[in-house]
Amino acid sequence: MTVLLVSQPFRAQFGAALSEFAAQRSLPLELVLLPEDRDARVSEQDAARITCALFSSDIHPDWSRSFYSTLRKAANLRWLHVFNAGVDAPIFTELMQRGVRLTTSSGSNAEAVANSALAGLLALARGLPRWMAQQRERVWQKTPRGEASPDLRGQTLLLIGAGAIGSHIATVAQALGLAVVVVRNRVPAAADTPWETHPPAHLAELLPRAHWLVIAAPLTPNTRRMIDAPALARLPRGAQVINIGRGEIVDQAALIAALASGHLGGAYLDVFDPEPLPADSPLWAMPNVIVSPHDAASAAGNDERVFRLFCRNLANWQAGGALVNEVPGPH
Repeated sequence: MTVLLVSQPFRAQFGAALSEFAAQRSLPLELVLLPEDRDARVSEQDAARITCALFSSDIHPDWSRSFYSTLRKAANLRWLHVFNAGVDAPIFTELMQRGVRLTTSSGSNAEAVANSALAGLLALARGLPRWMAQQRERVWQKTPRGEASPDLRGQTLLLIGAGAIGSHIATVAQALGLAVVVVRNRVPAAADTPWETHPPAHLAELLPRAHWLVIAAPLTPNTRRMIDAPALARLPRGAQVINIGRGEIVDQAALIAALASGHLGGAYLDVFDPEPLPADSPLWAMPNVIVSPHDAASAAGNDERVFRLFCRNLANWQAGGALVNEVPGPH
């Protein structure tokens, strides 16, 4: 018997489909529900029966503490599937050290995040912040001839990270006429990629070429503060930064200083350090900055895509097969 921990909203939305999926495959499945009261906890007895769990998007952030508390009590937990791609939270390391297998929903929201990044790029490239400010003030003023945006075609986009999100950004950016240069850990043969690709060790020499620096990498010990003050200084004057990876990859104080000084032309930022972004942060009021509240992944189809991936892994789990998007355990 598989005993699965899920939220009550998840059961309301997908419970019938999950029961049908399990019945069609003769998978014995029982659900343990996270309490509706975010301050309540699953009983010790029920927690001890849980063998797997699904961290769905409705749990984060308000029910996260209740969910994590249950996972810590679930001595028989063997597998956790999460709705997101990033697993840098300490709870996930803690569980894997206990021998719990961890799978992600990497790719399920990739196009949504990538499209948000591209929307930010186009908004900055075409001067939308200026137009939006003028609209709020009811000002009819065309862009002065000497301040017109440079053509996007022919500019260079330096992309850090080439997973599902980064690959989509690179594909569309190339279609827009940008030259795409990718920094990634594994550098494929030139014939296997349509983009110029380099290892992270080459980042410093690549930064002066970048009109756009796009960060789409996960947070790891190697990427933390990868973009610090010296790195930002190596970007050409007027370069613009897009971060849909993790806030901790960038030295935020250095980024603010580079924007305030005019060295950077602008930024679209979905992630910050810390989060939520404090109300007194200068980033809120900068006219050349677009802020979204770690919401670039928002899309109506995400939950359905996560559910389908979870069901695929549930069948593999029951059959003893390989799990999709399994995070390597600690060595």
